[in-house]
Amino acid sequence: MAAMIASPELQGLKAQFFQALAHPIRIRILEILVKQEVRVQDLQRALAIDQPIVSQQLARLRSTGIVISRKEGTTTFYGVADPEMGDLLKVAKRILNRRLVGVQSMLRELAHEHAGPRRRARSRG
Repeated sequence: MAAMIASPELQGLKAQFFQALAHPIRIRILEILVKQEVRVQDLQRALAIDQPIVSQQLARLRSTGIVISRKEGTTTFYGVADPEMGDLLKVAKRILNRRLVGVQSMLRELAHEHAGPRRRARSRG
């Protein structure tokens, strides 16, 4: 059975979605929001980042529908639009961890290869 290929429109939406995630501050914001709804001030304090920057990054996440807001009196709370965002972040972390483990393994091999000739040279002298 042939694999279904996504339409160009769907691929474009996926690209927009991942572009919206493609900023370290936005990832940090999402890591907080998957746990609970918070106010901008809470994010500002937790991230140690100025309020205008937090608001700008939240606006980008809201414009793509990744983050939602709700008002309670004069206070606005922000949260993730889809609870599966937490799963997406966990999967990304697992993928990166596996990649880093592979890199660490290669670095150990290189260090071992590099140290080998030095040890032999010292033992001759």
